Amino acid sequence: MKRYFALLVVTALLMTQFSSCKKDKGDPPVLPPAGSMAIDFNNFDQAGKGDYAVPIPKSTPNSNWELASGAAMLWNVIIYTTLAVPVHAFQLAANEDPIYIGDNTWQWSASTTVMNVTYNARLTGQSTPSNNVWKMYISKTGTGGYTDFLWFEGTSKTDGMSGQWKLYESQSNPVEIAKIDWTAEGGKATTVKYTFTKSGNTFAGSNIEYGTTQNTLNAYYSIYYYNNSAEEFFEMDVEWSTTGKNGRISCPKFFGDSDWHCWDSNYLNAECS
Repeated sequence: MKRYFALLVVTALLMTQFSSCKKDKGDPPVLPPAGSMAIDFNNFDQAGKGDYAVPIPKSTPNSNWELASGAAMLWNVIIYTTLAVPVHAFQLAANEDPIYIGDNTWQWSASTTVMNVTYNARLTGQSTPSNNVWKMYISKTGTGGYTDFLWFEGTSKTDGMSGQWKLYESQSNPVEIAKIDWTAEGGKATTVKYTFTKSGNTFAGSNIEYGTTQNTLNAYYSIYYYNNSAEEFFEMDVEWSTTGKNGRISCPKFFGDSDWHCWDSNYLNAECS
């Protein structure tokens, strides 16, 4: 009887410890959506068009679309060249199952190859009472390799509805180059705003916000950027249909007015209806 009672006590203690460990471990923090770092440029990347460095005559048949394309492609170059590795690594890591590494922290790991170079990424997410804290470390193999470079970090609300990323330029020059503010709904990004923060550059302070709506023109950019041709900052609002490809742009410094200027599904200037 004593042995049976002792067994019950030991079993109860083990169950209590197991329950306590499970409770302490908890669930991993809600990952920011993969789209929290992505902007859709598909409607503005037509070959041979959108060269932001070249002045655009207002009389050209596609000047309305081309102005929007030039500003968008400038950001496309920054995001998908300088920041290609960390952005791609995050999207891959987000698809993996995390492991618990202690201190309310979980880790996602993934590998990717960019231009024949292999990178290993590990994303950590720590739950705190006020928000989730994220850090992405990148290691590069081979010549010029490095280990655990903190390429970006950020925070997000515990419900996964909003957050901010801070991205650093490179392992050889680890200065902040951009920040990203994002919102999400239903696990998908609804707005993504890039701001170029690196000082000592004419582009510093430039930003682009991308989002989707329920309108006929269901996607938009709000852009503030340094126009090399005009040698001054431009502000513009762009709206377009992701299915019809038609859209419109407002840019007072280019057009000399605050009206909308439209293009059709062939990217040609059109009357706004």
